[in-house]
Amino acid sequence: MFILGLTGSIGMGKSATAKMFADEGVPVHDADAAVHRLYEGEATPLIERAFPGTTSGGIVDRAKLGQKVLGDEAAIGRLEQIVHPLVLQVRERFLADAEASGAKVAVLDIPLLYETGGDARCDAVVVVSAPADVQKTRAFERPGMTQSKFAAILAKQMPDVEKRARADFVVDTSQGFDAARAQVREILAQVSKMPNRQ
Repeated sequence: MFILGLTGSIGMGKSATAKMFADEGVPVHDADAAVHRLYEGEATPLIERAFPGTTSGGIVDRAKLGQKVLGDEAAIGRLEQIVHPLVLQVRERFLADAEASGAKVAVLDIPLLYETGGDARCDAVVVVSAPADVQKTRAFERPGMTQSKFAAILAKQMPDVEKRARADFVVDTSQGFDAARAQVREILAQVSKMPNRQ
């Protein structure tokens, strides 16, 4: 089975692109959704122990947790030590299930793919990109987005130009959904002929 990494900075259209792969019948692992589920389940008591007062009713309060960790490298490191191993288990289960179902390609949708070294698990990487002005406009359409929050998120992410340079494929979402969908189909046609790196 060919493992395709999918990544892109905030506001680039990565989630929409992930859905396009799913629409083509490709199993897609959404790392953010996996974290959300962990924050409502097995990660909750571990996070409460490390960051008291950040959970209620068995669910992590992301706003409270964000206040405790944002801008604090040590706190972010502690949180990652809790969450990353759990996310890794979920990802490996997903890949095993996709392979067992006979999938030829599986997509790992991971926002911080390069930053966390997740690309090492992939046979090829797709970076979703758009011009900076388009990115900023989209990011500020999100509820609660502020200039400082946007800057903090960008600071955590590898610059788009660097991601594009490292990518095997780039999907430009600035030309609309139909153009992006055509790019997704072209990528799937190409990876069907590529050897696995693993």
